[in-house]
Amino acid sequence: MKLIIQIPCYNEEKTLKLCLNDLPRQIEGIDEIEILVVNDGSTDRTGDIARSLGVDHVISFSTNRGLARAFMAGIEKSLEERADIIVNTDADNQYRGEDIVNLVTPILEGKADIVVGSRQLDKISHFSWIKKMLNKYGSALVRKLSRTNVADTVSGFRAYSREAALRINIFSEFSYTLENLLQLGNQKLRILSVPVLVNPRLRESRLFHSNLQFVSSQFSTILRVYTTYKPLRVFTTLGILTVLPGIAGMIRFLYYYFNGQGRGHVQSLIFSLAFLVLGFLLLIFGLIADVIGNNRKLIENALYRLRKLELEFRKEKEKAIHPAKKTAKKN
Repeated sequence: MKLIIQIPCYNEEKTLKLCLNDLPRQIEGIDEIEILVVNDGSTDRTGDIARSLGVDHVISFSTNRGLARAFMAGIEKSLEERADIIVNTDADNQYRGEDIVNLVTPILEGKADIVVGSRQLDKISHFSWIKKMLNKYGSALVRKLSRTNVADTVSGFRAYSREAALRINIFSEFSYTLENLLQLGNQKLRILSVPVLVNPRLRESRLFHSNLQFVSSQFSTILRVYTTYKPLRVFTTLGILTVLPGIAGMIRFLYYYFNGQGRGHVQSLIFSLAFLVLGFLLLIFGLIADVIGNNRKLIENALYRLRKLELEFRKEKEKAIHPAKKTAKKN
C-alpha cells in the first residue's frame, strides 16, 4: 500500500520546511510514504528547498497557474507513481501532519473513498466571526447540493483512494474544494468527514484577498458545477419561477377582460406572454442541457477508463523494461 502526500506550493520558502518536517514517515497499514511538491511558478526558493530536503517528487510550473491546476497536476503525477492513497495538504503548515493518520484510516478500512479533514472552526481564534458564519452556511448549502455530510467543505486537507482520484476532473481556476465535492458527491462516492486540528497561523491567505471575493468566487463555482450535474432541475426551477408571474398576469388580464375592462389592461397580457414564452424556453433549455449532461456522464466514464488503461499500460511497460535492464547488467 503506497501513500503519496502532495503539497501545492506558491512562494512557500518560509513555511515549506515546517510542513515537510511535520509529515508522518510511517503509518500502520501503509508500506511506502512518498512526498510530492507541486511548485506553482514560485519566484522564491520553494523548489530548491523542496529538493534539498529530499522530497521524492517535484513538479515545477514556469508560471503561476493557480491552486486548482497545481492540485490536478499532483493528482495526475501521484497516479502515475502508482499511489493507492493520495493526501493533499497545504504548504503553509496550516494542517497538522499527525492528522494524516485519521484521514487515511477510513480508506484503509474500506469505509470511504474520500476523507475530508474538518477544521473545528469554533476553536480557531484567528478566524473572524464573518468567516466562520460564511463557512457554516456555505458548507450547509454544499452538503445539500452534493448529498454529502462534510462539515468543512472548503478544507483542502483531504485523502483520496486511487479509484476516487481516477474520477477527479477539475475545471475551476481558483480552488478545487467545492467543485471536487459536488462532482464526486453526485457520482455517489463514499465521502466522510473527520475532525482535525490546525496549527497557529503563519501568514494570511493568498487565495482570496477579501470575504467578498471568496463568496462571489465560491458561489459562482457552486452554481456552475451544480448546473453541470443537475441541469434539468436548475432550468425547470427557473422555468417555473418565470412562468408563475406570467400566469398571474394572464389571470389579472382575464379578470378585467370579462368585467369589460380588457382594453385598459393590455399591458398585463403583454407582460404575461413575455414571461410565459421565457419560461417555456427555459424548460426547453433544461431538456437540452439534460441530454448534454447524459453525454457528459458518458465522457467522464470514458475518461476514467482511459486513465485506468493508460496507467495499467505504463505499469506493464515498466515491468517489461526492468527485466531487460537486469539481464543486460548480468551480461
